[in-house]
Amino acid sequence: MTARLAHAVTSGTFSLDGETHQVDNNVWVLGDDEQCVVFDAPHDVETVEDLVGDRECVGILLTHAHDDHVRMAPELSEALEAPILLNPADREIWQLTHGDLPWDDHVADGDMFTIAGVNLEAMHTPGHSPGSTCYYSEELGAVFSGDTLFQGGPGATGRSFSSRETIEESVRERLFALPEDTVVHTGHGPDTTIGAEKRAAQGDWL
Repeated sequence: MTARLAHAVTSGTFSLDGETHQVDNNVWVLGDDEQCVVFDAPHDVETVEDLVGDRECVGILLTHAHDDHVRMAPELSEALEAPILLNPADREIWQLTHGDLPWDDHVADGDMFTIAGVNLEAMHTPGHSPGSTCYYSEELGAVFSGDTLFQGGPGATGRSFSSRETIEESVRERLFALPEDTVVHTGHGPDTTIGAEKRAAQGDWL
């Protein structure tokens, strides 16, 4: 069966460092007619359940632990009977939302996942947060970037646990090494491509 990608946008809040902002988050579900994985668990469970349908969800792959990406992870995990996976470098950020409630499995750089005949490689790309992780599929020609790279450049680094120098290095060394026609499925806003972002960064921070 052919892998297909489903997408929806959820609306809610993002809170950190005593500030709260309204945000719209992308939700991505990759799979075939029988199984799928979900990228992130933002503001409402029902939207994600609609994308999953009656398929088996074999994992909730968290790109990082900011609350707008993980707030519904425990409820979604229960609803879908699916494990939560997170890079443990984001433990402190996860605990801001969920305290000592554990996630199910750790994700490390280089981990490989296969869904619907498609391979996903976990790429540790710190900077937006210490454990930020992108998921790259060579077969799809796509990377799920979370908040590491957007249309317009790297993600925000003005808050706790973040570093502009680190995120620029992550994007430069890891994401910009991908083929230029790679589609970037972001955590917020429209898709872009690696090539477009490389060209935009020239003469700025690249």
